[in-house]
Amino acid sequence: MVKIGNISLPEFPLLLAPMEDVSDPPFRRLCKMHGADLMYSEFISSEGLIRDAIKSRMKLDIFDYERPVGIQIFGGDEEAMAMSAKIVETVQPDLVDINFGCPVKKVVCKGAGAGVLKDIDLMVRLTKAVIESTHLPVTVKTRLGWDTDSINIQEVAERLQEVGIKALSIHGRTRSQMYKGEADWTEIAKVKANPNIEIPIFGNGDIDSPEKAVAYKAEYGVDGVMIGRAAIGNPWIFNQIKHYVKTGEHLPEPTLAERAEAAKSHLTWACEWKGERTGILETRMHYSNYFRGIPHFKPYRQRLVTSDDLQELFGILEEVSSQVLSLES
Repeated sequence: MVKIGNISLPEFPLLLAPMEDVSDPPFRRLCKMHGADLMYSEFISSEGLIRDAIKSRMKLDIFDYERPVGIQIFGGDEEAMAMSAKIVETVQPDLVDINFGCPVKKVVCKGAGAGVLKDIDLMVRLTKAVIESTHLPVTVKTRLGWDTDSINIQEVAERLQEVGIKALSIHGRTRSQMYKGEADWTEIAKVKANPNIEIPIFGNGDIDSPEKAVAYKAEYGVDGVMIGRAAIGNPWIFNQIKHYVKTGEHLPEPTLAERAEAAKSHLTWACEWKGERTGILETRMHYSNYFRGIPHFKPYRQRLVTSDDLQELFGILEEVSSQVLSLES
């Protein structure tokens, strides 16, 4: 069993990474159904929360069926981070996570996300400000460092543990790498092997198959793995990994009907949460992912991304579900 403060997770838990414009409640609900052990909101600007920005506030929506669930915040100002942690606490998540890893320029330029990797003292002060303003467990997600010449994750891990974080998720790339190249898990393994580190260490980056999850578990000794892009259009990956860890065997790939059902559920929940118009528009980006690799899907995709009628969309997905032979031939 893995403990994050008072939160108990199974041995070798699988975490869904917070992803901007992806990890919203409908997507998280699907991942939870298919085996995710801990999930996070999309990252939320501390400044946006304080300004009462509608988009930031909406990202605070969490539901009991998601638990345990964390809300992730980012920012570069201690007071703003402390205030936003207090706001987060009002919706009663299970934990607060701080993003020190987002490499996107508009975040980094504000001295937030991965921008903080250049200043460990500031990272420590921001973290301390959040910890002191909430009774919830505080965790951090970060990267190895700013670039290959300034990999500082060993010092970061020790100093953040010292101020009181309860777990650390490490993406095995530097900020300068963005999402390119291979993630370097050897640095993550060094953190886990450090005798001074007592908190759970979760690895993130390039986990896209059950085999890789098992191999990385054995080779790098992490307490669990965080999965991001590989779960987009593929919420089944969590149970696939769990089954493989337990049995050494693969679960069958989801059928066309199961893929269509997932897309329908996503669409339904998006409309319930965001309203029908926004739900329809924002689900369009997901159809190609649910049906990735399926031959002859293009005509259906074209119809799915151009229709504005909910019942018509359900009808198209039913049609896809029943076209097993022609689609898979």
